Amino acid sequence: MYVAVKGGERAIDNAHAWLAEERRGDASVAELGVAQIREQLSLAVNRVMAEGSLYDPDLAALAIKQARGDLIEAIFLIRAYRTTLPRFGASHPVETSAMRCDRRISATFKDAPGGQVLGPTFDYTHRLLDFKLAAEGEVADAPEAPPQPGPTPHIMGYLNREGLIEDEVPDEATPPDLTREPMELPADRALRLQALTRGDEGFILSLAYSTQRGYARNHAFVGELRIGGVGVEMDIPELGFAIELGEITLTECETVNQFKGSKTEPPQFTRGYGLVFGQTERKAIAMALVDRALRWKELGEEDQGAPAQDEEFVLMHADNIQATGFLEHIKLPHYVDFQSELELVRKLRREAEGSAAREAAE
Repeated sequence: MYVAVKGGERAIDNAHAWLAEERRGDASVAELGVAQIREQLSLAVNRVMAEGSLYDPDLAALAIKQARGDLIEAIFLIRAYRTTLPRFGASHPVETSAMRCDRRISATFKDAPGGQVLGPTFDYTHRLLDFKLAAEGEVADAPEAPPQPGPTPHIMGYLNREGLIEDEVPDEATPPDLTREPMELPADRALRLQALTRGDEGFILSLAYSTQRGYARNHAFVGELRIGGVGVEMDIPELGFAIELGEITLTECETVNQFKGSKTEPPQFTRGYGLVFGQTERKAIAMALVDRALRWKELGEEDQGAPAQDEEFVLMHADNIQATGFLEHIKLPHYVDFQSELELVRKLRREAEGSAAREAAE
């Protein structure tokens, strides 16, 4: 047994060494630096920060490098590191109305107050490979940076002047922290939103797409999508007032959904909401659609039996780290379990063959 264990350790050490070699790749090619990943693969970095629940572009870039580009593995590394960090306090809720928007669009109002800012987006690009990017040493001419706009009010407020959209009353209670406490169902909206923003982008996207295809009858308009910098403030007891710790980039999406009314609510528009670290607009839009689908009960709607309306199904399967752990554990040794299964199948086959032989003899 001791020899087997030592042999297993050597095999694991060799696997680690081989992994490091594969990660480095061809030594004749310049090594990819963390700064390069942070600056040039920023959308991947944003996803790792969002689903890893830790806003640190440098650490996210390091995790991507260590994981050889496997974003779920990188998210796992970030979450594991996050558990080692002390918590000094809680920041104030961010004021997204004070966001300095790099991108801000609305699909509901052409002449949105404050204007539409297209920003850096793939929306208007041709999906054709640009082989000029493969030319080594090429540097594109950078356009002059536009002046940063000041605080931009939310478009939904203008729609609500006519009372056509539901009011959102802020909940003064401190929401539960999904990173420190296990999820309990049924979950309130604050907890659901935490789970969705940490959830796997592909899973949330698929659920959102299902709502658009009729599985929840969730036809939505993007009331506003904005991306930009927001200051983070925290109270300092020694000073007696709050100070700004820094600025983070967020993507916020508010959707407008038609609502025919219920026994308690008049016909009006309702809301879906998404808020994610970094420039992650696809995730924010998908999150808003799923958020709205999960609100069917509180709005007095009929349960359509759609997957996106099933709170337990959505929240318990959205986390890619939990899913990965449960999925990949089956590749670990299960020798004893399989031998018992194998013996059971053999026994059942013997019994079936014996029964068949008796029936033939009769």
